[in-house]
Amino acid sequence: MSNNENHPTTAHSVRGYLIVYVALIVGTILTVWASFIHFPSREINIVVALVIAGTKGSLVAAYFMHLISERKMIYSVLSCTAIFFTGLMALTLWALHDFPSLTITH
Repeated sequence: MSNNENHPTTAHSVRGYLIVYVALIVGTILTVWASFIHFPSREINIVVALVIAGTKGSLVAAYFMHLISERKMIYSVLSCTAIFFTGLMALTLWALHDFPSLTITH
């Protein structure tokens, strides 16, 4: 058996990690930048922050937890988790409209 099996080279692997690292830094900068933007409603701010956080979390899970090379079963479990989390966030935002005393006023 040779050492040249279908494994990525170390340089290719390090390059991928560096690209993900830069993407995470850019995501962090976007998160801070987006926090200073005043959208018409707070729900839009929350959605923007969750989209950025979800993208960063997906990058971490895919590359640093090596889910990008796993089987489809892992992806189905991960997608069910994402759908469940999105549903819980939607219920939370919906509940804030039913209880105005819980909302933050400025």
